[in-house]
Amino acid sequence: MSEIYTVIVGILAVLAVSGLFVGVTNDAVNFLNSALGSKAASMRTILLVASAGIVIGVVTSSGMMEVARSGMFNPGLFTFHEVMMLYLGVMFANVILLGLYNSWGLPTSTTVSLIFCLLGSAVAVSIFKISSDPALGASALGDYINSSRAMGVVSAILLSVVIAFSCGSVVMYLSRLIFSFRYTKLFRRYGALWCGISLTAVVYFAVFKGLKSLVAGFAAVQRIEEHLLVSLAVCWAICSLLLFFIQCFKVNILRITILSGVFALSLAFAGNDLVNFIGVPVAGFDAYSFARASGDPQMLMEPLAENVPANLSILLAAGVVMIVALWGSKEAILRVTKTEISLSTQGDDGQEQYTSSVFSRTLVRIALNINNGVERIVPAKIREAVGKRFEYEDVEHSGAPYDMIRATVNLTTSALLISLATSLKLPLSTTYVCFMVAMGSSLADRAWGRESAVYRISGVMTVVAGWFVTALGGFLISLIVGLVLIYGGTIATLVVTVLCGWMLLRSRLAKKSGNTAEEGGKVETRSDIIAALGEEVGRTMECATKIYDRTLIAVLKENRKVLRDMVKESNDLFYQSRDRKYALLPTLKRLQSGDVNTAHYYVQVVDYLNEMTKALVHITRPAFEHIDNNHEGLSVEQTRDLMAINDDVEAIYRRINMMLRDGDFTDIELVLSLRDQLFESIADAIKSELTRINEAKSNTKASMLYLTILTETKNMVLQSRNLLKSQQYFLKHRSEKKWIK
Repeated sequence: MSEIYTVIVGILAVLAVSGLFVGVTNDAVNFLNSALGSKAASMRTILLVASAGIVIGVVTSSGMMEVARSGMFNPGLFTFHEVMMLYLGVMFANVILLGLYNSWGLPTSTTVSLIFCLLGSAVAVSIFKISSDPALGASALGDYINSSRAMGVVSAILLSVVIAFSCGSVVMYLSRLIFSFRYTKLFRRYGALWCGISLTAVVYFAVFKGLKSLVAGFAAVQRIEEHLLVSLAVCWAICSLLLFFIQCFKVNILRITILSGVFALSLAFAGNDLVNFIGVPVAGFDAYSFARASGDPQMLMEPLAENVPANLSILLAAGVVMIVALWGSKEAILRVTKTEISLSTQGDDGQEQYTSSVFSRTLVRIALNINNGVERIVPAKIREAVGKRFEYEDVEHSGAPYDMIRATVNLTTSALLISLATSLKLPLSTTYVCFMVAMGSSLADRAWGRESAVYRISGVMTVVAGWFVTALGGFLISLIVGLVLIYGGTIATLVVTVLCGWMLLRSRLAKKSGNTAEEGGKVETRSDIIAALGEEVGRTMECATKIYDRTLIAVLKENRKVLRDMVKESNDLFYQSRDRKYALLPTLKRLQSGDVNTAHYYVQVVDYLNEMTKALVHITRPAFEHIDNNHEGLSVEQTRDLMAINDDVEAIYRRINMMLRDGDFTDIELVLSLRDQLFESIADAIKSELTRINEAKSNTKASMLYLTILTETKNMVLQSRNLLKSQQYFLKHRSEKKWIK
């Protein structure tokens, strides 16, 4: 047997380890998010429980390996060489797909990636076989591809989006209707029964479904399955009594239930998603073993169709790697949780990071109309009673995005759905299920108020659309890579290997640099917030000075390239200030420990920054459009006036920047005087331009641009001076406060 196949097995093993690290970092948020979002326990405790679930889950994931071995294609029709090229194409396509999506900032799903990469690579190898045999036609493609199994898997994945969202909504609505947000008193009486249901569900699916292969031979297990309803009722009674006994010792049983959900969900994750990371490499190693034992490298891979349990040592090694990746990616996991938490948090703050869309606005209007129709039918007393159950109150005082009732619903519902799919050997996407359950529960919990519903829906649709793009991208990339490998031979294999190795290395380096930058930008304490704002003010003013000066000079020289760059830089400044303005309320909550004057200063500065950068954008965009459309340039008189205005603006901004940098505001009155002189110069320039217009001595397009620049320059300088004044008042107030202390 050629040594190239040994090299290929080694490449698959390296990619499997890399896939485990990347996959755990990306997907661990699925079973940790609810526990982290509700602050049910410390990070260390949550990771310990998750690690235990992973160890047990990987041991029971053997049956899922069938998906990679024969789930998407008929291995008995492919030779050993073709199967190895197929699997290598899948792994390379996964690397390329992940690298591209990370660089584009698009969400990915490892399950969808595996399924559609297998399909694409299998189609590529099938095309090679059909083209090599004149007796075969395009219709023979259906013989090579396990189309019925493939469509069943795809249908299960797509259906999981609707089912998960619906189940999360229904379970959360009923739970909140029972306990409300002020659940403490009622929970002391009936909480053990409710948590008993959750714990029973977790125990049943984790043990009798997730661990079915280990406990299948016991007679007691067979009797339990024969009398399932009675067994579940007994389990519920035992769990409820146990939790009630624990509750008597002032222990929060919600924390126990949440940690149990973390355990079950991590077990389901390891059992269901392990195939996404090592299924293809393990199948490749099995194919290599079969071919080596037979001594025929061209043998057909019929043994892959047999349901052979995976090597236990390989599964345990994979579990160890997953746990190491889990503990080594704590910072990355916390960053990944931001998307789901921001979309499911209780309240209307901060969702404007997602733009509104026609689809989201239409959905909100339809929901409002339906709600109005329901209100006309349901009696007022019932509406009021139900409404009181959903009146938000933070009884836990933990500052968590949502309470433990919702966290329990998220974990339990997700664990049930994923474990059920695993027992049916369907590669359900844990990303889909966990995310959509969280979205459904947040909707039912009335976290999606009218102030944020449009933005939340846009955010959800962005994530879901990214999943579907993953499917198409995975299929096309694996199809292309598979064709290159199967037709290109050894040389193509070496080239693609080097390319994928470079992409992996670049992804690692980019992730490290991004982590460093993000850690440097953390703002937690009140003093950090104020210091960061001061730095942003100085940086923004200096950038605005440069952009304004370069824009005017570029307009006069009709330099399209520079103007395009200035538009981009001014847009970046504006979006940064706008994001800070949208995050105003959450930041003010963190400033509650300070006095009102500090918060007042913060609001003023954020608003002045936003208005100043907006005025700058209104200068750069029209200037670029004017030159980009090849309109006539400015006249000599307009050029002379603008250059004089530019000199005055530069003198004002130079003094403003110096005062902001040094904290010395002795020249603030001079800035006020210079501002008034500038406004007079702008007024004179406008009057002169109006005279030229009346005398028909000015071009219409050039006049409109000229007047726009003058007007927005006045607005920009006005907001800059107000910004400087607010900074002075704040520093004066803070120094007086320190003196009093």
